[in-house]
Amino acid sequence: MFRLNILLTVVCVVGSVVISSISFSQLKSSQTPDPTLVPRQILFGNPEKASASISPDGTRLAYLAPDANNVLNVWVRDLQNNKPAQQITSDGKRGVRTFFWQLNSDDILYFQDKDGDENVHLYQTHISSRDTRDLTPIDGIKVGFITTSHRFPNEILIGLNKRDPSLFDVYRLNLLTGNLQLDTENPGNAVDWVADHDFQIRCYIALTEDGSQHIWVRDNSNDPWRDWLTIAPTEIGDIEGFSADNKSIYLVTSLDSNTTRLLKVNLETGERILTAEDSNYDLDSIFVHPTTHELEAVGVQRERYEYIIFNSRMAADFDFLSNALKSSFSRASRDLADENWIVRTESDQKPAHYYLFRRETKSLEFLFSTQPKLDNYQLSPMQPIQYKTRDGLTLHGYLTLPQGKESTNFPTILYVHGGPWVRDTWGFDPVVQWFANRGYAVLQINYRGSTGYGKAHLNAGNREWGNKMHDDLLDGKEWLIKKGISDRDKVAIFGGSYGGYAALVALTFTPEEFCCAVDIVGISNIITLLQTVPPYWKPLKVKMDLRVGNLEKDEEFLKSRSPLFKVDQIKRPLLIGHGANDPRVKQAESDQIVEAMRKKNLYVEYLLFEDEGHGFVRPGNRLKFYAAAEAFLSKYLGGKLEPASTEENWESHKR
Repeated sequence: MFRLNILLTVVCVVGSVVISSISFSQLKSSQTPDPTLVPRQILFGNPEKASASISPDGTRLAYLAPDANNVLNVWVRDLQNNKPAQQITSDGKRGVRTFFWQLNSDDILYFQDKDGDENVHLYQTHISSRDTRDLTPIDGIKVGFITTSHRFPNEILIGLNKRDPSLFDVYRLNLLTGNLQLDTENPGNAVDWVADHDFQIRCYIALTEDGSQHIWVRDNSNDPWRDWLTIAPTEIGDIEGFSADNKSIYLVTSLDSNTTRLLKVNLETGERILTAEDSNYDLDSIFVHPTTHELEAVGVQRERYEYIIFNSRMAADFDFLSNALKSSFSRASRDLADENWIVRTESDQKPAHYYLFRRETKSLEFLFSTQPKLDNYQLSPMQPIQYKTRDGLTLHGYLTLPQGKESTNFPTILYVHGGPWVRDTWGFDPVVQWFANRGYAVLQINYRGSTGYGKAHLNAGNREWGNKMHDDLLDGKEWLIKKGISDRDKVAIFGGSYGGYAALVALTFTPEEFCCAVDIVGISNIITLLQTVPPYWKPLKVKMDLRVGNLEKDEEFLKSRSPLFKVDQIKRPLLIGHGANDPRVKQAESDQIVEAMRKKNLYVEYLLFEDEGHGFVRPGNRLKFYAAAEAFLSKYLGGKLEPASTEENWESHKR
């Protein structure tokens, strides 16, 4: 299935706050490092190993690990002998981040862009020869994965905006010859394609001008499309795939409910069978057998991720694993025979551990920890919390406190998730542990507009950027203060993308509320954001109209919700980081607010990374930014500070 689903070394006085820039040279130290501090290198450098995946035939294990130049690549080892793993791919710069097995078990497929521009290509590396080829060697295009099938192991269906940069057509790619053939042309507004188990595109979701989702279906690839089901703009609906007999689809939707439920809907009769639901939380992924396609389980993200299991054998295996691992876990991959699983443990206080589980013998073999050096440190638990907003809405989130400290009057960081149409979840988060280890309380809030809590919670955020969505954050801050957890004068706000926007809103709309802010790839002007979105976001414009505002009709409204136009209200220090190749939130979003602040003698720390996009992928860049951010936060919150190393010198990135 395919979805389209974002410095000057000076000192000056602003009001009563002294804002000074921080230079790298001021932070170098020859002092003995504090042994209780978790090094940034461990938290933000490359993992030692990650993303374990078993081959379709069950004989090999693939995973990501750094090469000799500290670039993540795919490594493969044979599970039938003790020979060491071999490096298979040879990406030399950004590193491989998303890969999967070709169904022949002889090749690795992975996606890669150029310096964060998100013009993703699909690459293939043969395990034996190490030969790599670009399967989509077309300039300026973006590839999206649709599906593979065990019945067609040498083919893959992909979405490709080759014909029109704003639209993704379906292409059938031969993985042996490289032949790329148009399969299904986009009618002009399709944002999601679904294939049946015969490897034929049978459904698509289109967004229409009123914001509705229309599900179009056909009986086979030669039949005409018919408009089958309409989902209103304020409803949620996603096709999760076909039933085993290809006669019905699984639809996760809020139709006739607040939270999303799993419906099995017959394509011919329209009969709906309720398969799974949760009255408080949206359902998440569904799990089906890789070859029989029988429904096995449904995932639901409650306070922690949980499963509703339908398959008795799977239920027995999950019971065994729960008792053996004494931990939350997920199934990371499995072979086609469904006899060998790769299991990943989930914890808030330790990184992921991977195991090989052989179902027949109930044997469990430890494979690796993603970052074993963290075992030497005591990390902090992430506690689920909830509170009421000023208008009576119940919000959920997570609170993480420093280890070994009395839980009162902490300097605090409000860590705001991006999206905004996603949610924070329980689990290991290196940023959260970094904050807590440096002495800060950390609050994460699933403010209105976040997903996971039903359509009412999602729609409560419509047109509320910089308004009620920001009030939710302020109410979270007040909840902390009333509980005695936080020092009112030492609360910072930190976030990326929408979270970066929230940080800018905090300093401009409510200039007295936070002592400082950190913005990563944030939005300063909603108008220029909407004017410069990537062309392939064109079909999603109607959703932006609903949830943010209409560029043509609501210019003054959008301007009123944009931090750029309230720059003169800023009274607190600001640190900004951006990637020069960001296609979603352009560099100009940071450039323009930095320029406006400096014109008013409001100085800001600004780090620009020329080889990054929407976030920082390269470990060297991550380390540089987080070293700068740690120094910034320590200066204004008073937390612990790890001296910056030479490789963390960010001076060349200051603008």
